[in-house]
Amino acid sequence: MFDIGASLKEAREKRGLSADDVQQALRIRERYLTALEEERWELLPGDAYTKGFLRTYAEFLGLNGTLYIDEYNERVASNEDAPLVPESLAPVERGKSRILFRTIAGVIAVAAVIAALMAFGSGGTTTANIPAAAAAATPPVVVRPGAIAHVRRYVPTKVPTALIRAVHGRSWFSVRVGGANGREIFRGFLNRGHKLTYKLDGNVWMRVGRPRVVTIAIGTSVVHGMPGTPVNLLLTRNGAKAG
Repeated sequence: MFDIGASLKEAREKRGLSADDVQQALRIRERYLTALEEERWELLPGDAYTKGFLRTYAEFLGLNGTLYIDEYNERVASNEDAPLVPESLAPVERGKSRILFRTIAGVIAVAAVIAALMAFGSGGTTTANIPAAAAAATPPVVVRPGAIAHVRRYVPTKVPTALIRAVHGRSWFSVRVGGANGREIFRGFLNRGHKLTYKLDGNVWMRVGRPRVVTIAIGTSVVHGMPGTPVNLLLTRNGAKAG
């Protein structure tokens, strides 16, 4: 880690250049060059322009532009970007929609049971005593005198979550729903200390650029034996396998 702005200014002054000299040579406004040297990122016109100015300025001064971009991504851009996976694309949203649908269905079913009780209560008909959890998943059951009602209790299946963390460094990812030919929901770098999470109500396929700098857990189980070269993985609720 190094000071981006201070090193740019030091390199410029060693070459005997003023900010105006650089402006004339690069056609980058002096106020943007000053913002780079003072690391006033909020004064620059967006992330893409900032990276372009930074690379151009560094290489003009004989510095390694890639190192400056990497430092900016690690220290600045990673803290300003939106979440790596927009919530609207993450598979977890489908789970939320299903929970909402089940909740509404449960309310309707309970209302139907109450209506049945009121309709048949005076006619000598008995109504099965349905547990609240079962009512949310089954239609109302009306039983004639002498009959026995068998109602299966609804037990929701817990969907495991895949947690991917960049622990030892930065890694590139491509993530798709279902398999290698599925819809891509994320492509880019996951910086050290950042994470991705997915509900495994369906399979999630991913290509990992630097597997050994990341950890992957499915529920409480950690995926072991990650290779040192890029790998394709298929994450399922039963575990991970090469994909």
